[in-house]
Amino acid sequence: MELYCGNIVYSKSKNELVEYSNAYIAVENGVVEGIYETLPEKYKRLPCKDFGEDVIIPAFTDLHVHAPQYPQRSLAMDEVLVDWLDKYTFPLEAKYKDVEFAKAVYDSFINEIIAQGTMHAVVFGTIHNEATGYLIDQLEKKGISSYVGKVNMDMNSPDYLCESTESSIRDTEKFIDKYINNKYSKPILTPRFAPTCSDTLLEGLGKIAKKYKVGIQTHIEESIWESNEALKQHSNSNCDMEIYEKAGLLDNGPVIAAHFIFPKEKDIDILKRYNGYAVQCPDATVNVIAGIMQTGVLMDKDVNLGLGSDISAGYDLCIHTQIAQAVQLSKIKSFYEPENRKISFAEAFYMGTKGSGKLFGNVGSFEQGYSFDALVISGVSDEFEELSPIQKIERFCGLGNKSNIRARFMRGQEI
Repeated sequence: MELYCGNIVYSKSKNELVEYSNAYIAVENGVVEGIYETLPEKYKRLPCKDFGEDVIIPAFTDLHVHAPQYPQRSLAMDEVLVDWLDKYTFPLEAKYKDVEFAKAVYDSFINEIIAQGTMHAVVFGTIHNEATGYLIDQLEKKGISSYVGKVNMDMNSPDYLCESTESSIRDTEKFIDKYINNKYSKPILTPRFAPTCSDTLLEGLGKIAKKYKVGIQTHIEESIWESNEALKQHSNSNCDMEIYEKAGLLDNGPVIAAHFIFPKEKDIDILKRYNGYAVQCPDATVNVIAGIMQTGVLMDKDVNLGLGSDISAGYDLCIHTQIAQAVQLSKIKSFYEPENRKISFAEAFYMGTKGSGKLFGNVGSFEQGYSFDALVISGVSDEFEELSPIQKIERFCGLGNKSNIRARFMRGQEI
C-alpha cells in the first residue's frame, strides 16, 4: 500500500470536478483503493509521501497524435490543410523509410509525451512497417497504454508516399499479426482518410479487422474539402462514417474519429452505434483552418469525446493546453453559432482525462478501482493569494508547462 497526501482533483462525471484539500489517496498494486480526508487508523503507521499544497490529478490521454510529425511541431503554420500536407507533411513522412531517422525521432517523441504527462495515446505512424514497428515496440517497452497504426494510402497521394493496394493490405496484416498480442501498445488500422484510400483497400482492411478483431483510427469530417473529396471518391456512401461502415471497419474494436468537425447526422448516428470516439484537436483545427468542433452539441448527444494534440498541425504535445483551448473555441463557436453551446472547464478536463481515458479501461480518474496514472502539479499559485485546487489546475491548463509537473506516476509507479 502506498499513501500520498496533497490536494486532489479529478472528474467524477462529464460536468462534475471533485476536489479535496489536504487529503490522502491510498494506492494498492497500482490501483486507487480510496481517498480519505482523515486517514483511517489502519493506515496511520504506513509511510506517506506528502506533496503539500501541490495538486494530484489523473494523467492525460491523447486520442490523436502523429508521431512522425514531431520534428515539424510549431513549423509551417502559414498554410491551410491541403497545401500544408503537400508542401511539408508528406515530404517529412517520406523520411521514415530511413529507420535510423525514425528511431531518433520516436525516442524523442516518447520521452516528450511522458514529460508532458500523457500516459495513454492513440498514435499515427507512417506507411513504413519497420519504422512504425520501432514506434510500437518502444511504447510497449515504456508501458504506455496506446494504439499505434501503420498508415494506409493507395490513391491521391504523392508517388513517394503512395502504396499499391496489394502491398498496403499485405504490409498492414503483417504489422497487425506481429503486434496483436502486445500487453500495452496495441495495433490499430489506420487508413489516413477516405480521399487517400480506395474502396478495394478499405474492404481489404475490413477483412483484417474482422480476422484480428482490431479497431480503426482515421480522420473524419475534418474539413469541408475532406468531406467533399471523400464522397466524391466513395460515391456509394452518404457520409464519411458510412464509408468505413460499409467496408466492415467499425465493429471489431475501438473506433477513433479524429476532428469530427462537419459531421452529418448520419455520421453521429453511426459513430454512436459503434461506441466510437470523436476527438477534438483545438490547436490543429485552428492552425490549418479546418473548423471548430460542435463540442457542446456532441456532448449533449452523449457522443464519446476526447482531446488530441495532433502534432504537427497542433503546436506541441500538451493535452493540458488543449483543455483550455477547447473551452475557448467553444465560446467562439457559440458566439457565431448560438445553437452550439459553450462547454465548461469541468467538461473539457473530463475530455482530456476520464472521458478519453475510458478507451483504455479504468484510467483518467481517481475513483476506487482506477489505475493510479497521475501527475503532481506545482508552482501555479500567486504569492499573494492561494488558489483552490480546481483553480490551480485551471491555471495550469491555461498557463502551465511541463516544468509544473513535479511527479509522474504510471500504474502506481513513479517514473
